[in-house]
Amino acid sequence: MSWRVYVEKFDNRLVKVSIEINGKINTYDQSYNISISGSKYANANKNECEVKIANLSKNDRDYILTETSPFNLNKSPKSIKIEAGRESYGTTLVFSGNVYSSTVSQPPDIILSMKCMTKYFLGGDVVTKAQGAQTSLKGIAKGIAKDIGTSLNFQATDKNVSNYTHTGSSISQVDKLGEMGNVDAYVDDEVLVVKDSNKALNNVITVLNLDTGMIGIPELTALGIKIKFLIDHDTKLGGIIRVTSKLYPTANGDYVIYKLGFDIESRDTAFYYTAEAYRSVRF
Repeated sequence: MSWRVYVEKFDNRLVKVSIEINGKINTYDQSYNISISGSKYANANKNECEVKIANLSKNDRDYILTETSPFNLNKSPKSIKIEAGRESYGTTLVFSGNVYSSTVSQPPDIILSMKCMTKYFLGGDVVTKAQGAQTSLKGIAKGIAKDIGTSLNFQATDKNVSNYTHTGSSISQVDKLGEMGNVDAYVDDEVLVVKDSNKALNNVITVLNLDTGMIGIPELTALGIKIKFLIDHDTKLGGIIRVTSKLYPTANGDYVIYKLGFDIESRDTAFYYTAEAYRSVRF
């Protein structure tokens, strides 16, 4: 069965790109020609994506190009949110971050291309932190979440940390948290996630088979699996994917997602996640 025929079994897709323009949030939906490609990581790598939108208004296009120009001295964050889903259940947040550069194509279809990264502008936000002789890992994580403007999802085994200090960018605290606590610490859009290494998030399971949106045959890797499937509202970075493949039963089992790629188009074929995951030892 071809992918295009398979997609027709699902209801209409929804795509929303929301960008801050002149202090207001402008949202561009699937009525625009939109193409999005990016990746999110459950580690020290920063989430990133590229967004292309054709035929924006001249005012909106010029504003984004000017504000993200390397010659622009106004270094305030330029926020962007990407949501996707289907009419039957609405949209879910796929990516949240900042636009840090943009380019434009030649007419007739003028395409604005924007490069984005989660919490990009916090790279220049320097903080100095010093805790007492003994501070809980969870307490440190709460302070970091406040510094970087996220909520906190703490699912790690708590422990005491001695003499925590940090001088550097606020976002680099996330990397330090993971190293000193021997945990997975990462920003998933608007949430700081802290969980035990080699364990999945609690109660986050995506069941993948031909009927639920799996595309093609899973690919076994050195760490576990690489698998492509249609965008849904359940999948989370750090969550479980439970694979059931009739064509490749060797790949069946539970895996923890450590990288989640996404390719989304409002008018063309692409509308899928590509997950890279390691074999779960939790179940």
